[in-house]
Amino acid sequence: MDSIQQKIIAAYEQLAESYNRLIDHKPHNAYYDRPNTLALLPEVEGKSILDAACGPGKYAEILLERGATVTGFDISPKMVELAKERNGGQGNFFVHDLSKPFETLPDESFDIVLCALALQYVHDWTLTIREFHRVLKPQGSLVISTEHPFFDFNFFKATNYFQTEPVKCTWKGFGTPVEVNSYRRPLIACISPITENGFYLDKLVEPLPTAEFERLDPRHFKELSEFPSFLCVRAVKR
Repeated sequence: MDSIQQKIIAAYEQLAESYNRLIDHKPHNAYYDRPNTLALLPEVEGKSILDAACGPGKYAEILLERGATVTGFDISPKMVELAKERNGGQGNFFVHDLSKPFETLPDESFDIVLCALALQYVHDWTLTIREFHRVLKPQGSLVISTEHPFFDFNFFKATNYFQTEPVKCTWKGFGTPVEVNSYRRPLIACISPITENGFYLDKLVEPLPTAEFERLDPRHFKELSEFPSFLCVRAVKR
């Protein structure tokens, strides 16, 4: 395991409790990422869903309430425990690294794969996208949200747009400030791994914040209404 990955795990272990406590109503999650990402999902009732990098299990909670069967994993052991607690014995949650093969998951075992705000922690998406393809049933849907490449290019003051590079910033919205490492990449490095590994792009969304966001955080609502921070994609297995 490389040092950046170890730092990512350490950050999320530190963040886990406060992240879980705030996830229901923290604006960027609750009123920006989630509504736009959930809107890309097909009907979930009766479907088998993989929640890849499930965090504290908020997406899983919503999907279980809608009648889906959910399997989730996360690289952070604390996040997995919180996902189990949140979902009270429903769903199957385990610790796993998104960038490694999903060895315990059979071929063509899921109708939908959801991966929300996690692929920015993976340097090269190729293996992960191939694993999503492998575990999806024919015509299965892959729904991803990630940081917007144009936002990251500006935010991290990058000098070479086309480079995929490690970056870091300090998160101050979860209590004690925490340094979070991730990877910045160009748009082509988000799209090519999907289209070159068995998927076609079905829909791409540059999300807008909901009205609830404006009530809680007017400054960021204005910013996000003028320039996107995240990118949401739906792809279908060919």
